[in-house]
Amino acid sequence: MPTFLFNSIVFGPVRSRRLGVSLGINLLPLSRKVCSFNCIYCECGWTSLGGDISTALPSRSSVYEALKKKLSEMKEQGNPPDVITYAGNGEPTLHPDFASIIDDSLILRNEFFPKAKISVLSNGSTLHHRNVREALKKVDMNILKLDSVIPATVRRLNQPRGTIDLARFEKQVKDFEGRFIIQTLFVRGEYRGETIDNTTPEELDAWLEAIARLRPQSVMIYTIDRDTPVGSNLRKVPAEELRAIAGRVEALGIKTSVSG
Repeated sequence: MPTFLFNSIVFGPVRSRRLGVSLGINLLPLSRKVCSFNCIYCECGWTSLGGDISTALPSRSSVYEALKKKLSEMKEQGNPPDVITYAGNGEPTLHPDFASIIDDSLILRNEFFPKAKISVLSNGSTLHHRNVREALKKVDMNILKLDSVIPATVRRLNQPRGTIDLARFEKQVKDFEGRFIIQTLFVRGEYRGETIDNTTPEELDAWLEAIARLRPQSVMIYTIDRDTPVGSNLRKVPAEELRAIAGRVEALGIKTSVSG
């Protein structure tokens, strides 16, 4: 099935299901996806493995100039973004200058659109780096992926490149003192002869227990909306089921949004 890559540093603004009018920032190469996960549902396709990516990454100055130019144009047009979002072709926190780029973005945001929020979509795999955690503390919307807390499901669904220690992830997330958002994609299907379903009672009970321990400021629940690398082998979870899951989270006293 067709997937796509973002072919510029700054893209959009686009109407995001979860964020509103979102101006996207891609810190990864324009010609390949670079990520520490290889999620089977990713709209950007499969993760490229191996090779030196350092020369393909946009420089800090390139990101600054591209963002400044776009924000200036939007200011002239009277077209404010709701959010400036770091996402793109993979995991944004893998960029070696990620922390400095966030500082630059905050300066530009304050200059052009002080009411806009800065958001980062991350899989949390680099939280062991203190500079990444400190940078994420500065943004308005620190959005962390948590599709499952059952290791076998994480391996099948997210296919991390290394070992994912969920206990360590929880400990690192506590450093944010509640200033983070959990984002979870629920999906069903088959992949390589194995059933994929992170909505089973076992999955949901374990996930809800983790949410209760972590106490995020909010939770974003959604399902697939675009083509995936494995095509029709994956299926949406119906909106009414997503809303039922959201109700269980809200019963914990945690604000929850649903995108079906």
